[in-house]
Amino acid sequence: MKYIFVTGGVVSSLGKGLTAAALGTLLENRGLKVTLQKFDPYLNLDPGTMSPFQHGEVYVLDDGAETDLDLGHYERFTSTKLSRRNNTTSGQVYQQVLDNERNGVYLGKTVQVIPHVTDEIQRRITLLADETKPDVLITEVGGTVGDIEGLPFLEAIREFAQEAGPGNVCFLHVTYIPFIKAAGELKTKPTQQSVAKLREIGIAPHLLVCRCEHPINKELRQKLAMFCNVPFEAVIEEKDVDHSIYEVPLMLQRERLDDLVCKTLQLDVPPANMTPWQDIIRRLIAPQHRVRIGVVGKYIELQDAYKSVYEALIHGGIANDCGVQIEQIEAESVESGDPAKIFKGLGGLLVPGGFGDRGIEGKIRAARFARENGLPYLGLCLGMQIAVIEYGRNVLGLEGAHSTEFNPNTPHPVIDIQEGQKTVVQKGGTMRLGSQACRLEPGSRTAALYGTCLIHERHRHRFEFNNDYRKRFADAGFIFAGTTPDDRLVEVIEIPNHPFFIASQYHPEFLSKPNAPHPLFRGFIAAAHERLHSKPLLPVVTSAHPTSG
Repeated sequence: MKYIFVTGGVVSSLGKGLTAAALGTLLENRGLKVTLQKFDPYLNLDPGTMSPFQHGEVYVLDDGAETDLDLGHYERFTSTKLSRRNNTTSGQVYQQVLDNERNGVYLGKTVQVIPHVTDEIQRRITLLADETKPDVLITEVGGTVGDIEGLPFLEAIREFAQEAGPGNVCFLHVTYIPFIKAAGELKTKPTQQSVAKLREIGIAPHLLVCRCEHPINKELRQKLAMFCNVPFEAVIEEKDVDHSIYEVPLMLQRERLDDLVCKTLQLDVPPANMTPWQDIIRRLIAPQHRVRIGVVGKYIELQDAYKSVYEALIHGGIANDCGVQIEQIEAESVESGDPAKIFKGLGGLLVPGGFGDRGIEGKIRAARFARENGLPYLGLCLGMQIAVIEYGRNVLGLEGAHSTEFNPNTPHPVIDIQEGQKTVVQKGGTMRLGSQACRLEPGSRTAALYGTCLIHERHRHRFEFNNDYRKRFADAGFIFAGTTPDDRLVEVIEIPNHPFFIASQYHPEFLSKPNAPHPLFRGFIAAAHERLHSKPLLPVVTSAHPTSG
């Protein structure tokens, strides 16, 4: 088994996760089985209780693990199915070490970072490798070289590499080459210092992946190679892409990154066939159609808060050969503004998930505008609950209808906390999480989009449709297009006689890929295009999706 460790230097948010995912794409297309793993140095057990402003999106896996958003890149770029073992935090490591100490596992020894913490980190690498049995395991170490909280992870991978032996481990260091505008040149000194810091720890990188805004010339590559002690060809340029993150695998292939990795790991495999990926890029760069989609959210100023939603919209565009321009709309602005002006020129509206009451009334106004004006609407999690509240108030006449999450004293709690959540005290990891079965109503638009009546989708919520109101909604024409197999929980709603009005309690964005767009996003983009151009796109052939049961 072969191991690749991805570290980062100079600054955070370099795109280590994207680089690791893109490398995974290239290796998979060379016929190798790949899995990816993320080490996060923070002390939280997982990001589930962290604000999106602190951490960005929480990405949910099939087994209910709340993980770092980089795992979304891993699943979108490769065919690997991830579990909670694919994301380890310092909090998890220290908790396990302390549990071991309390249980007498260490036989009275003094518990220390070395060897006990570093051994636990290595155990998690080995455990994942033994369970998934990939040809190559790519492990990304979060944070930046020099961060004190990341030192145990770096020491652990140094020790691990020593045990694994030459030819079985590749260290890939992602760094940043800043452009000094006043001087008109790129500077290599930060990268030199970053690599020097890494070598102090005992890790000598085999490859340098250099993030940059301008091309790196031959002279700079020679300088980096000499001062960072890597071969000239091992200095890889990773320039900012022009159109889409899905260009990154092709860029790295042109730089021969996968060739160099295979050479380092002594892997004799054929070149990657990236023809299907090239077609995806063609559809992104030169689509036959275009559409504008409004996303109404409360964390709209933070790009990473809705990362999977934005990517799934792009995937829906790929399926329809349609470029998607995303308009980010602050929910609070809709509360006082004119929806007709705010939503002018849009092909569709999407309301994503979220927590807290800020901007709720703006989202309700957005759902009402979409319903009353035939504007395609896709609601996700909270976006479904918003649609229910709006319909209850303005169609059924349930004055003051609301969710007990936002108004515990509402006279009409059309959305209420799940029965099993009423006694829950701890916040972390206690929601309804992970993949759950859903039965779709035969003849519904949702079932037609999926091409099946049994699906599995990922959830992350505490509140649900209140079944006490189900008959009233159904009598008014509201369609319950999906429920749990026992019919207890509402999972999907539709509004009839509307170009496209579908909302799900689950998060379909977590199962969308550029080469396998999610059915709901595919159908939503098609309807949005038709709304703007009064011309349907060519019919999309319905095929089985990973969500199908």
